[in-house]
Amino acid sequence: MAGSGELFVDLVRVETRLWNAVDVRLRAEHGLRLGQYDLLTVIAGRHECRVLDLVHEVAITVGAASKAVDRLVEAGWCRRVANPADGRSSFLELTPSGVSALSGARRTYEEEIARWTSRLLSPGALEELANALRTIRAALEAEQRP
Repeated sequence: MAGSGELFVDLVRVETRLWNAVDVRLRAEHGLRLGQYDLLTVIAGRHECRVLDLVHEVAITVGAASKAVDRLVEAGWCRRVANPADGRSSFLELTPSGVSALSGARRTYEEEIARWTSRLLSPGALEELANALRTIRAALEAEQRP
């Protein structure tokens, strides 16, 4: 049985290599980085998404989230919309170009993830892995809530 240290190293290395594989394919086929894809997915999935929602969902700093949103806006994939209830804040929404970019990249993303997960692991092993990772993620997120 692997020790916790070995498990951690394997988990980090798998995450890094899987991220890189998906990122390379998204960039080559859609001109979209995986980090951008991830943020577009979060924005698309939340009504009245704010920069702080990205911070909490993706576990990045406010500064990093704000800069990433600036790049999405500059690319024409996202826009800031004034919050009518609070003039100091804004909501994020995808532009038609952002919707198109996300839609076009989704299949590539899913294919590349499947290539390195469901094509290598049995459905039972994949479900066990998913449950274990969900358990660890939930505990970490609960611990890190303010």
